Amino acid sequence: MAKTSIRYVCQECGASTTKWAGKCDSCHAWNSLVEEAAPEAVPKGMGTKKGNKITFVGLSGESKPVPRRVTTIQEFDRVCGGGLVPGSAILVGGDPGIGKSTLLLQATGLLAKSYKCAYVSGEEAIDQVRMRAKRLGLAAAPVDLAAATNVRDICATLDDTDGPAVVVIDSIQTMYVDSIDSAPGSVAQVRTSAQEIIRLAKRKGFTVILVGHVTKEGQIAGPRILEHMVDTVLYFEGDRGHQFRILRAVKNRFGPTDEIGVFEMTEGGLAEIANPSALFLADREQDVSGAAVFAGMEGTRPLLVEIQSLLAPSPLATPRRSVVGWDGSRLAMIMAVLESRCGIALAGNDVYLNVAGGLRINEPAADLAVAASLVSALYDLPVPAETVIFGELGLSGEIRPVGQMEARLKEAEKLGFTKAIIPTIKRKKKGTRNPGSSGSIDVIELSHLQDLVEIFQERSPENSTVTV
Repeated sequence: MAKTSIRYVCQECGASTTKWAGKCDSCHAWNSLVEEAAPEAVPKGMGTKKGNKITFVGLSGESKPVPRRVTTIQEFDRVCGGGLVPGSAILVGGDPGIGKSTLLLQATGLLAKSYKCAYVSGEEAIDQVRMRAKRLGLAAAPVDLAAATNVRDICATLDDTDGPAVVVIDSIQTMYVDSIDSAPGSVAQVRTSAQEIIRLAKRKGFTVILVGHVTKEGQIAGPRILEHMVDTVLYFEGDRGHQFRILRAVKNRFGPTDEIGVFEMTEGGLAEIANPSALFLADREQDVSGAAVFAGMEGTRPLLVEIQSLLAPSPLATPRRSVVGWDGSRLAMIMAVLESRCGIALAGNDVYLNVAGGLRINEPAADLAVAASLVSALYDLPVPAETVIFGELGLSGEIRPVGQMEARLKEAEKLGFTKAIIPTIKRKKKGTRNPGSSGSIDVIELSHLQDLVEIFQERSPENSTVTV
């Protein structure tokens, strides 16, 4: 009898080695190597079978439009590209307790009115799922519910002529294939379980939604190849201290990426927010220094949020820099540009930056709004009333144009803003229409960061540069 070989597989990156080590040589993660049985080698002479020829076709040709299964949750359907595509695989990740299971149970409960739906729970008992459904008002929804973790049994049940049209697997890290000698949640188990379920979904034509756990860094746990195997990857983000939740698409083969859906956590479940800009700015106070309204873009949707800054003299040799909802390294870059190009001293202050509402911004167009909030906090002067700001900063202090200016200004005008500070537009033809000129919003174009600083200096009581 041949001896079974042993290998050690990293649970973070999937790299394998023949010896155990405390640190993975590939991703440098500690205590991530787990012992697994290596797959049996193919006997000599068994892997020489000649394959069949494949048929190539041209790029031009008629293709049927992709059908959609609409959940009637508009925010969810928008992020998915207009609805669920038959035969597609969707991966939904998020922090524990953020509301992934609640959102998917609401979606399947509404889909069950038109399609046959199945919900397979590997983490909770049937009674627990029923309690959640009762709280959401979905106790009477015709959803097929099961508690199982064996992939072989799940696939045998779903492989039926009268099978479901939508299947939710909650979660993929709890599933296991009995032919693999490793614990559920390991790299081999997650990869093989997802592969078997996705292969069945493609063959039978049902939509499968996989719930995935995330690591402490915010990435979906398990092998990275899991995100390549599925058609759509959605992240459910939010802060437990806020009632807002953001569903963000980072990959979508059937729709736009970086699209977001905004929800509010209520006692009756997740409620969709049709106008998130008005909600994020609902509690905004007027005439407060250190606050600037940023007109950003999330996918195809313009979104207005408030950026808040606070500066305080620091008794420490190394002042503190605290950032919530933005990139800390980009804040350091903007502070360096303000000091080097505009002569504003910020080094002796603790700097706190916050994006109100629990939203995280990844867009470089927020540079100018962040700079405006910092200067406003330094001079203790509020940003001009009813003003939105957007623009990207360069290291020389120049303000660079950003995309979709028209959409940003229209959203600001719709919410009652009357002024906008934007980058200077280089017009190719004489007489080109100024963005926002057709409406009631007054546009102020700036080419350098010093121009923004001078706006505050002119309003300063001393009318001179403040030295800290």
